[in-house]
Amino acid sequence: MWIGHEALVLDYEESLVRPDDAGRWYSASAHLLWVGERTRRPDGAHVDFLTGIANPVACKVGPNASPDDLLTVCGLLDPDRTPGRLTLIPRMGAEAVWTSLPPLVRAVQQAGHPVAWVCDPMHGNTVVDPAGRKVRYLSSIVAELVGFVEVLSAEDAWAGGIHVEMTGADVLECGERPGDVVPAHRSTTLCDPRLNAAQAIQFARQVAPVLGAAPRVRGRAG
Repeated sequence: MWIGHEALVLDYEESLVRPDDAGRWYSASAHLLWVGERTRRPDGAHVDFLTGIANPVACKVGPNASPDDLLTVCGLLDPDRTPGRLTLIPRMGAEAVWTSLPPLVRAVQQAGHPVAWVCDPMHGNTVVDPAGRKVRYLSSIVAELVGFVEVLSAEDAWAGGIHVEMTGADVLECGERPGDVVPAHRSTTLCDPRLNAAQAIQFARQVAPVLGAAPRVRGRAG
């Protein structure tokens, strides 16, 4: 079993860093750690922490990131361009993925960073309903994943994975499409809306053909 989580609480993370026999420092809290969209500042403590560990690391990237922003973070987290070191996790939203993602992928490709690209179609598609609760819609989640795969294919990069939030519990925290009413009594999440088991299966069935049809890497870094 492989573990990954956001390196958000640095007091916790720093207490679990250990050296190996070669003097490299590893986090023992997870195999892969990432910085979020709000903590990926190049001069911030969270990015600085990830630069000091030898684990594979990742960075979430939202629609407001510029190519220069992203290349700066790539240079800090993977200065030696080591394959397997850095994963980028776009979380653009279904509407922004077509316009915001292409220039980022293109810049990373041209700079020669051998990153893995993993789609997070959940966080960019979070809205607030009239009652003030966070809601997500399955149709938007699927739409972003489709856009992610098509953008990467157009840039000769490989769609390497999907980051979703889901649960096997009998809840209803995500609607099928915008406008659906999501009843408050069916939600038990303490943070973000999750796909339930039936929705997760529906999502997998819809995106599997898309991923299966995506071309492999065709010669450039990616």
